[in-house]
Amino acid sequence: MRLVRSAVPTPLVSFCVVGTDGAAELRSCLDAIALEQRLLERPTEVLVLDNASADGSAELAAAHPVGARVIALRRREGKAANDSRLLDEARGRYALLLGSGTELRAGATKELLDAMERDPEAACAGAAVVDPDGVPRPSAWRFPSLGTTLAQALLLHRSIVVQSGAAGRGTRRVDWCQSGCLMVRVQASATIGHLDPEYFVFGDEVDLQRRLRDAGWHTLFVPAAICVRHEHPVAGDDARRRVVELHRNQDRYLVAHHGPVVAWACRPVAALPYLLRAVAATVLPGHSVRTYLWHVRATLSPRRGEGVREAAERYNAQLEQPA
Repeated sequence: MRLVRSAVPTPLVSFCVVGTDGAAELRSCLDAIALEQRLLERPTEVLVLDNASADGSAELAAAHPVGARVIALRRREGKAANDSRLLDEARGRYALLLGSGTELRAGATKELLDAMERDPEAACAGAAVVDPDGVPRPSAWRFPSLGTTLAQALLLHRSIVVQSGAAGRGTRRVDWCQSGCLMVRVQASATIGHLDPEYFVFGDEVDLQRRLRDAGWHTLFVPAAICVRHEHPVAGDDARRRVVELHRNQDRYLVAHHGPVVAWACRPVAALPYLLRAVAATVLPGHSVRTYLWHVRATLSPRRGEGVREAAERYNAQLEQPA
């Protein structure tokens, strides 16, 4: 008598989680994925990429009952490179990109999947993001341009730039959604080489979705899919590095998609509201003049200063030193 082993079904959805010293939130993220797997009732897999964490995140992921395949990096890489690695590794038709601080609300994956299945020309679908208290956060926007920069300078960003704010509207096309909870059609992303690793962090998903649109695809915003975003408070040098990296990559995007002249023209326009906020912060409690001035400096000179990339390179150099 010959025993026949049942074949492992090919996953439809690959849950792809990136974590960097986020063990405190990773367990909640994986618990939520386990519930999503049961609700979805479709073949899935879970991939966790640990970005050279020092807090036991990789071990936690490997021991979790969700059965994750863990990719533990020895060196810290950028978010774009990490997500691209997961997209290359994913066996599913769709990859749901998540950060370790993201906690899916029940049924979010099904809502995203249904939206993608109904629209074969959609390359991405993004969820509505809320904070731990349930307060909605902006999660879909228009692509950056001179026009959106002017709108932000005139404090019209909520009505012109943000595309996720209209309450009561269903699934709809938008320019881009943030990648903290973004479902990607893997085959579509592969045709353009996934994310550009030059965007170490911030702006990588904007560039991805812009290149996908240029290739004939589009992005959906699915407000019925909800995820909670947990964030660590950042202060001091870490906060300043994030500001530098943010504006560095905003400028990189504008140069790549609109040219250096438009990028240069946007700099003083983008700096103006930060300068006005810095002035207001001198009399308003709870506002940091220094932080707003960091934004002014980084917006006007996006190639100056140490960003998150340089901090990661220094971290990697320390890892390579002999014990």
